Amino acid sequence: MRLNEARRRLPVVDALPASRSRRYLPQQADGVAVPQPNLCVWELTLACDHRCLHCGPRAGEARPDELTTEEALKLVGELAELGVGEVVLIGGEAYLRNDFILIARAIRDAGMACTMTTGGLGLTAKRAEAMIESGIQSVNVSIDGLADSHDYVRDRKGSWERAFQALANVKAAGGRICVNTQLNRRSVHELPELLELLADAGIAAWQLQITCAHGNAVENADIVLQPYEYLDLFKVLDKVAVRARQLGIIIWPGNNLGYFGPLEHHLRKQQKQYSGHFTGCHAGKRTVSIESNGMVKNCPSLGGPTNTGGNVREHSLKELWARAPQLTYFRHRTKDDLWGYCHDCYYAETCMGGCTAASEPLLGRPGNNPFCYHRAQEMDKQGLRERIELVKGADTDTPFSAGLFRVVREHADPKLRAEHGVVSTDEPRVGRDVEPKGPGRPYQQ
Repeated sequence: MRLNEARRRLPVVDALPASRSRRYLPQQADGVAVPQPNLCVWELTLACDHRCLHCGPRAGEARPDELTTEEALKLVGELAELGVGEVVLIGGEAYLRNDFILIARAIRDAGMACTMTTGGLGLTAKRAEAMIESGIQSVNVSIDGLADSHDYVRDRKGSWERAFQALANVKAAGGRICVNTQLNRRSVHELPELLELLADAGIAAWQLQITCAHGNAVENADIVLQPYEYLDLFKVLDKVAVRARQLGIIIWPGNNLGYFGPLEHHLRKQQKQYSGHFTGCHAGKRTVSIESNGMVKNCPSLGGPTNTGGNVREHSLKELWARAPQLTYFRHRTKDDLWGYCHDCYYAETCMGGCTAASEPLLGRPGNNPFCYHRAQEMDKQGLRERIELVKGADTDTPFSAGLFRVVREHADPKLRAEHGVVSTDEPRVGRDVEPKGPGRPYQQ
């Protein structure tokens, strides 16, 4: 029997492996049961061979203090002990780390599923074979529109063709192939044509997510969708969802895409963990994220002291997960933590302001999210629309650094808009009720 026939294969993406322990960890923190994460998104390195205009972590060069091989393998054991079912390897570009095959094999040997998200620029046939042989079961390649749009936002001529070649290489090696696409102002109307090309490539699932206004996207905010453009976006997504089902491709809406419009069930009903509508952010509840230097955080798309709870070099992963306030914040917040439109929304207690990675970098504080289909619809009923407007730039040298935007509310009718100007604004509100204790020291022992 060939090695790739004998290799264990766990279900991924549309069906995570069953956890080895109960829904809640046997430990408690301050008398409260600690939820068990079923997913870890692990940034193996910040080194990258792309220079994407939308990149949140501003990837390019490796962090100077990235985990050693020995430290990374130790962390694999801690992830298994915590009860994680699937580990997604990301970057930067994970394959630029020389030991990524060794780490992937260790993840599989520990009984966890291992998948990978990649730009695919350097995913050669030889590298793909080594990845699949190591136990990486599913590879998610980023393809952001048709060729010109993709190459533009990825800032690499020929990147689109090499991304499709990466899909072919992984499929030939016996791996499951999926695609994720950033929805931006260039790519939205290309989705139907792109879907046909992805179907021809043989993908199993397609993750769709909006470009968030942080990192490099702050300096390239012209590619970020405006909240009022959600109405047109979902007209396209409606057609895409119907066609994807005909082609047997699972549509996988990212947490920053939604919420609660007439298409909600239409887009999410293929996902087994959803009841047909968005059920709230999983950061710090079902998902744990690791940066390449060992910092543990609540969400893979956020960073900085507000979101990183400490370092595995100084604390055990289990203790950080149970007690770091940056992670536990999402478990205990209530409707009272919401503000602006979201506080009084009909869906507030279920949605809790949608994706924090979309709202916090935008307005400086989570809980008020204009990137919402339901909200855009309600505004439209009132003859209004919302758009975002940059008021403060970001630190261009810091991963995940964000600027500050305001939400401008104005008339949808161009004549009324010209006559009356701005109706109202939501100004930034920086900070939330988390008090970081410094890098690696999120709590007092």
